[in-house]
Amino acid sequence: MSPLRHLSEKEFNIINTKKGLEALLRQKRLDAKKTVNNVKYEKRLEKLQEEMLILQQWVAANNKKVVIIFEGRDAAGKGGAIRRIIQHLPPRAIRVVALPKPNETELGQWYFQRYINRLPNNGEIVFFDRSWYNRAVVEPVNDFCTQKQYDIFMSQVNEFEKMIQESGIYLLKLYFSITKKEQERRFKDIVSTPLKKWKYSDVDRRALSLWDEYTKYKEIMFEKTQISAPWKIIKANRKTSARIRAFEYILKSIPYETKDLETIRPKTMRSILNE
Repeated sequence: MSPLRHLSEKEFNIINTKKGLEALLRQKRLDAKKTVNNVKYEKRLEKLQEEMLILQQWVAANNKKVVIIFEGRDAAGKGGAIRRIIQHLPPRAIRVVALPKPNETELGQWYFQRYINRLPNNGEIVFFDRSWYNRAVVEPVNDFCTQKQYDIFMSQVNEFEKMIQESGIYLLKLYFSITKKEQERRFKDIVSTPLKKWKYSDVDRRALSLWDEYTKYKEIMFEKTQISAPWKIIKANRKTSARIRAFEYILKSIPYETKDLETIRPKTMRSILNE
């Protein structure tokens, strides 16, 4: 049976485009309905990417500074969301910061010091793929810091973020939230894919068994670190929806000029697919 048989005329016209045919041919098993949905998602994403470029140009023209933090459990989709958000932005106008473990020199510094060195210059947007909040969750759960180091961090982080904002930096904090079942599924996908399995670390191996500990520290983080900059929790079991939500929140939160309110108005994936 033809995969196009039960399509409406509108859906057939979507398939019968360059984007639609490319999406259809990329599938191992032809699924016309899925292709239509993918094309609609990509069109929504393109609209938001165009609006993100307008925001970036405003940041550059007005010497603004923006920090956007992406946090979440391992395999929550933080890196993929960042890649789609910056896909069409000028490389010199943005930076993505994903720091490795601190070296010996950094271990002897004030904890926030190496993050301060990565804050934006005038006209720049910096995306943190994990941030200083490693010390709020990942480090205490995995015994990478002492209880005293954790307590000091928690007593300083709100004031640190207040200073960042008072210096003229826009600070947004996004947390990608997935279920335990979804994390396990994604880990299995990672280890079974040659181009992805390098991502799977010792911390990832322990993540599922430490799920409840992560949850405990995550909830404390949400409760104690909302003072200067609130958290935006994004349900991320569905990557497409999570990326759309992240885009919409960023565009809504930064007061750039010529903002297209209709474009950034939040839409559910269902409404996008029904358009």
